[in-house]
Order: sequence, then C-alpha cells, then structure tokens
Amino acid sequence: MVNHRHIFPAFLFIFFSPPLAIAVRYNVLTFGAKPDGVTDSTIAFLKAWSAACDSQNPATIYVPPAGTYLLKSAQFRGPCKNKAITIHIDSTLVAPLDYNVIGNNGNYWLLFERVDGISIRGGILDGQGNGLWACKKSGKNCPSGATTLGISNSKNVEITGLTSLNSKMFHIVINGCQDVKVQGAKILAPRNSPNTDGIHVQFSIGVKIFNSKIGTGDDCVSIGPGTTNLVIHSVTCGPGHGISIGSLAKDYREVGVQNVTVKNVTFKNTQNGLRIKTWGRPSTGFVKGVLFQHAIMDNVHNPILIDQNYCPHNKNCPGKVSGVKISEVTYRDIQGTSATPVAVKFDCSKTTPCQRIKLENVKLTYKNQKAQASCANAAGTTSGSIEPTSCLY
Repeated sequence: MVNHRHIFPAFLFIFFSPPLAIAVRYNVLTFGAKPDGVTDSTIAFLKAWSAACDSQNPATIYVPPAGTYLLKSAQFRGPCKNKAITIHIDSTLVAPLDYNVIGNNGNYWLLFERVDGISIRGGILDGQGNGLWACKKSGKNCPSGATTLGISNSKNVEITGLTSLNSKMFHIVINGCQDVKVQGAKILAPRNSPNTDGIHVQFSIGVKIFNSKIGTGDDCVSIGPGTTNLVIHSVTCGPGHGISIGSLAKDYREVGVQNVTVKNVTFKNTQNGLRIKTWGRPSTGFVKGVLFQHAIMDNVHNPILIDQNYCPHNKNCPGKVSGVKISEVTYRDIQGTSATPVAVKFDCSKTTPCQRIKLENVKLTYKNQKAQASCANAAGTTSGSIEPTSCLY
C-alpha cells in the first residue's frame, strides 16, 4: 500500500519556494566618477556605496577599467540593509599627492566601518606616499600619514586579489573585527619607506591571511593586542621587518594575543623573520599558543627573535622590565640562512621569563657554517635536529 501522505505534486515545491534575491549593480561612472586621475571622485564613490548599502538585495559596486580614479578620504559605513556587498575594482584608485589632505595621525584613506558581509575584489590602491616619506627623512614637521585601507568593527569581510602600493603609512589595518579573510594580496613599498606595515591586525578574532606577497619598509604583518585565532598561510615577506607579534605593552592594561598560526612562509632579505616584540615595561598583556611552522629564511638578519627589551629612543622604559607573559610558542621546521651569526635570540623578561618554548627541527646557518643561539630567561624543550644548538633551559 502506498502512503499518500508523503506524495506532493512537483508544482507545489516550485510554488512555495522563496524567490531568489536579484543582485543589483552600481557603476561608479553612473554616479559621476571621473577616471582621469585628477578629478575628485570621492562623492561619486560614496553615492554608489549609499545605494548599495540601502539595497535590500545583494549589490555590487563596479569600478570599470576606464582609467584612474582620484579619491580623498572616504568612509564607507554600515550597518547596511543587506549582507552581500561586493566592491569589484578593475582599475586603480589613487590618493592625493598632497599628504596634508589626509595625513593626520589615526586617519584612513579608505575606511569600511560596521559592515557585515562585504567583499573587495581586485583593484590597485596607490597611496602615493613618496612625498611624505621624503618629508619624514628630512626631519621636518610632518603628519604621521594615513593608512590606505581600514576595516573596523566589522565581520565577514573578504579581500581578494587586491594590490596596495606605496601607502603613506600602514597599508591595511584590521581593527575590532571578526572573520576577515585576505587572500591573493600584493602589498608593496620600498625598503626605506617608514611605517609602511603591510597588514596590521588588532582586537580581532578569526582573521586569515593567505597566498599573499608583502614587501614594505616595516613589518609585513604586525599583530597587535587582542588578536585571537589568527592564521597566516603561504605568505612571502621581503623586504621588510618580518612577521611580528607586537610591539606589545604600549599600554599597561592590555589584552593578550593567543592562538596564532603562521605556516608556509618565506622571508627574503628581511630584518627579522618570526618576531615577538614587547616594550620593556610593566604590562598585563600576554602571548600564548603560537605556532610558527614550515618557514624558509633567505639571508634574514634575525630569523627567530623574542625581544622583551624593546625601548626605542630609550624613552619611557629605561631600567624597567617587561610584564608581558610569553608561553607556549612552538617553532617547527624552520630552515634557511641568517645574515648575522646569531640566528636564534630569546631575550625574555627577568620578572616574567618565557615559558614552554619549543624548538622542533630547526636548521639555520650563517655563511655556510653553524649559526649561534642566544638566550636570556627562556625555558623550553627541543626535539629533532636543532641548529644552532639550543640555549633554552
């Protein structure tokens, strides 16, 4: 006997299926953008954002390959009425040459704030930072400079295939966010460009940085307080100052850094490789649960470094001791060449020594010879082949 209670005509499924949301597309040219590299297109981009943000349906903001677009400081703010906005850039956006236009400390050239579910795809962002770098080198009174791209207090953000060039200050800052993915990025600035960190992450959970090439005048990736569940995978760094946790302990009361994974990374001619850096002064902060795995060093000055006595210009910290507690840090399969005799340096705090440091299969050489290791207040274990000889206690 057939149970007719479970048989329904096919048309009923079609009739009761919810309608698919129709995506809408907004071309910035329609809103008055001028791709001549001279006319200010900021208002046109903001109008396109307003339309996309107000849409109930998924929306795409399209920047066509018609030329170059000049933008001054622009803030793209949410919350929006939909959680599927794509910014598709097939062209180059340039910042003003005059660094005073958007150059004050803490400013952003392009800022996305309180957004949920946006994707930035493709495009070139040219910060035109050369003039500001020259000003800083001259010793004149200069603004700190603007970060090229900021993602603040947002979640579910994807940045794919973006190129960032010559930022006046940091290239990308991810602050107070959840679930942000950066993949296929190219971030480039000259070796001598000051404070041009590639990607800075702080007070954020679940950030992923994949398959990217970063070469700047500062850290390729810098990891600030409040960073949790960060994954960095398949990143090439150089030139630059390496991948750095820190600097920490800038403030006494500070949230810790934990659950950081850095895998399959390559460093070429960088100042540092894998670095943890804290100011030499009291702090409530900590670093815990860090895995550095499968890293290749190519002529790196400090391939493995923990520096808890960071005190630039000897201000606000001489004679003090770092209170940041560093523990459960693993270095696994770290290979390559050091540009200096000391390839491994753990300079930890006297009052809060580094604990549970692990070295597993580390082989670093200096000029085809064994490199050296230097330890102060660092406790841990080793396994596998270790060169240079461990100095952990």
